[in-house]
Formats: sequence, structure tokens, C-alpha cells
Amino acid sequence: MKYIICMIILFSAIIKKVIFDFDNNADTKDWIVVNDVVMGGKSLGYFKVNNLGHGLFEGSISLENNGGFSSVHYRFDKMEVKEFTKVIIRLKGDGKNYQFRVKSNSNDYYSYIKPFTTTGVWENIEIPLKDMYPSFRGRRLEHPNFSKDYIEEIAFLIANGKNEHFKLLLDKIALE
Repeated sequence: MKYIICMIILFSAIIKKVIFDFDNNADTKDWIVVNDVVMGGKSLGYFKVNNLGHGLFEGSISLENNGGFSSVHYRFDKMEVKEFTKVIIRLKGDGKNYQFRVKSNSNDYYSYIKPFTTTGVWENIEIPLKDMYPSFRGRRLEHPNFSKDYIEEIAFLIANGKNEHFKLLLDKIALE
């Protein structure tokens, strides 16, 4: 009996729930790019699945007309997250800084965010949900960090305050 309990504890510690797994057949119609053009800027980003089956978020950031960001959002049916403590993202970046964002309700005006830096090689980025703080238009809000039971949107955003090209490859996004 002790053996069974130990095995259950061990397996429950490594259980993952996949949010999105990219491959050549991935349906990315619900991945939507939002650039600063919504506010008069001139940044251009796009998203597609490349020929190797990875999500490719790529483009150029422009600071013209008070611009400076590009993002890609993925909305999905409400997903329970209370059993999980972190998001694991398998990705390959370009050495630049990005934000990972979640919303517990896609109609919320703010997101919970966690900045991360890429290294230029394939890596697993681990983002503890409890470390994600609420933010709106680049300003941290005076609300508690993420402690919700559900999410229904994730996003990646680049906004480093400079003109630059960016390229982020995504392989898998999962809860653990």
C-alpha cells in the first residue's frame, strides 16, 4: 500500500496538461497577432507554423508614432489550472526579452505577466503561476499575483523599447 501511495504522489508530481503542442498539422486559426498599429504604431509581427512544425512569431518592432510592441494571443475554452503550479514553454528565442501573459477571463482588461529572456537555443522556460503579476499597458497593477482557478487566454509579447527584429519559435506549452 505504501508503494502505491508513493507511486501516486510521484506520478501526480509529473503530470502535465498541454495547452498547445505545435506540429505541421496544428490548427493555429485561434492564434491572433496584435501589433501596436491598434494605437497608431508601425510594428509588424506575424504568426504561422513553419516547415518544421514550430509556431513562428516573427517581425519588427518600430518606435514610430509611439509604437513599440507586437503580441500573439491564443484564446481557448476555460481550462482549470488549480492543480498546477507552473507553465513550461519549450521554445527557441533570439536572445531578446519577452513576456508570457495569461488571462483568467479573456474579457479582463489586464493580463498576468512574467518577463523572460531567451538564449538563442532550444530551452524550457518555467513560469510559476504565483509569480505572474497583473499589468495593463505596461503598468503593474495593485492587485494580487495570479491565484485563479482557470485560464482562457495566453499570449507572448515583445516590447523592449527599441527598434528591433524578433523571432520566437514555439514547440509546446504545458501546465505542470
